[in-house]
Amino acid sequence: MDGFPRRSEIDFEGLVDQALEELPDQFRARLNTVAIVIDDEATAEMLAQTGAAGLFGVYQGVPRTAWGADQAPFASKITIFRRPLEAFHPDPGALARAVRETVFHEIAHHFGISDARLEELSRESRATRGRPKRSRPSG
Repeated sequence: MDGFPRRSEIDFEGLVDQALEELPDQFRARLNTVAIVIDDEATAEMLAQTGAAGLFGVYQGVPRTAWGADQAPFASKITIFRRPLEAFHPDPGALARAVRETVFHEIAHHFGISDARLEELSRESRATRGRPKRSRPSG
């Protein structure tokens, strides 16, 4: 992380905002109970809870698919971690794509989509585009 220039919080925040703007309206409209925050990196406790060596983001809350019959909302939180994203993606274009992918990934958890299903969808997408798989931390 020391070898990479630190981008200003405004720039990183703008990337997260841009990713949210790119969400289809029907999904963005259902994020009213989700706090989306930016933090430098995951805590040791978060890493232990998820069993991950590193995280780009984390979803904490009750997925919409688990809400009660009355559809009463539960507060949820998505945290996007600046330092790991910047360290793994020093190129501004790659960073923007990684932030977008991370935001979408964590929002998918809010809608009840598991990591296994997200990986399956990613494999299907790569197969249709013919792109090789990229390695990255879970989260």
